[in-house]
Amino acid sequence: MSYHTRRATNRPMSQINVVPYIDVMLVLLVIFMITAPLMNPGQIDLPSVGKSLAPPVAPMEVIIKKDATLALRDRSGSGKEQNVSRGELVALLKQKQAKNADQPVVISADKNVRYEEVIAVMDILQQQQIRKVGLLAQTRGR
Repeated sequence: MSYHTRRATNRPMSQINVVPYIDVMLVLLVIFMITAPLMNPGQIDLPSVGKSLAPPVAPMEVIIKKDATLALRDRSGSGKEQNVSRGELVALLKQKQAKNADQPVVISADKNVRYEEVIAVMDILQQQQIRKVGLLAQTRGR
């Protein structure tokens, strides 16, 4: 019987004591929690430019009114509205973009205009390869 008990005590231990590892991990966690708010993220200093090389081009504004009629306003010129048909609209925009390839076009529609009308005008402009088309929206005052 004594032989049996001696053999049990000399058997290699097959379990790992993880308590010291947990203690070390908790200490590291506390250290990182304290130092993380103190570290400053890297800031990027962007170069500044006094003047842009080319002045920004004022956009051509396509206006869709409540009754689905179209008007065109040249913001770089007089700024007056000019009632146009869809064919005249495309011709005038192509003529303007032939002079300046970077000429932007914005569409401003009355909020009561059907969504289909806006999409139809955008589709016409896209089919005629009018580039830089955007939608004009009014910012909400708070």
